[in-house]
Amino acid sequence: MILNETYTLSNGMTIPKLGLGTWFIDDDKAAQAVHDAVAAGYRNIDTAQAYGNERGVGEGVRTSGVPREELFVATKLAAEIKDYEGAVAAIDASLATMGLDYVDLMLIHSPQPWADWRGGDYAEGNREAWRALEEAYQAGKIRSIGVSNFEQSDLESLLETATVAPQVNQLLVHIGNTPAELIAFCESKGILVEAYSPIAHGEILKSAEVASMAERYGVSIPQLCIRYTIQLGTVSLAKTGNPDHMRDNAGVDFVISDEDMDTLRATEFRDYGEHSFFPVYSGK
Repeated sequence: MILNETYTLSNGMTIPKLGLGTWFIDDDKAAQAVHDAVAAGYRNIDTAQAYGNERGVGEGVRTSGVPREELFVATKLAAEIKDYEGAVAAIDASLATMGLDYVDLMLIHSPQPWADWRGGDYAEGNREAWRALEEAYQAGKIRSIGVSNFEQSDLESLLETATVAPQVNQLLVHIGNTPAELIAFCESKGILVEAYSPIAHGEILKSAEVASMAERYGVSIPQLCIRYTIQLGTVSLAKTGNPDHMRDNAGVDFVISDEDMDTLRATEFRDYGEHSFFPVYSGK
């Protein structure tokens, strides 16, 4: 069962291959979402300072009925924080907000602030924020550290001064948007890729081609999408607050053929509809 399968990070920690994304889950509903996910067998829970639901996610983790050490909990340093002191304070604030002694993974959410997505040069700011993450990692407040939305040049810049290499890079990866070169670069550096929005924020449900292939396998479109990202060797982070969808998303114990994987890799789909105003979907 996919919920029992894990990858091993470069520091030896294990991380479940399928996780629950919590973007757009309100803080007052996040604890219940975590409870439902844990009851369905999920052990990987992903949040972020920017989501505004760390308190609820932390409550859900603490009251889930599952020992803390059995859960993999990730959060993200706000993209706007590009200084050491600010990062130190924000790391401690996340732990306090979540009510946790440690998190299993913390990422720099973006190499640029959202207001300047793919804009200016923030290399020094990222290095300063990374230094704070490294110190928290050495202190045991964070069990593993990484980045999100980092391109190869961003990673190379960070690696020039890092004393601990990122263990994770969380990226927008789904059928129709497969950054193969960046995934390969991360693999070459021992950086595990996590795929967020594996269902393209729901927009890929409109794709007739993807629907046809899913029907051929006897699975739902979300199941095909999640299986695709897992077969790419990434962690799949499907976001939902719906318990039925959580269970459906975990039903991916089938194998996509090599030929169909090639077809899906070559597919182009970047129409995010009403969500296109979000920087990660802007195409910038």
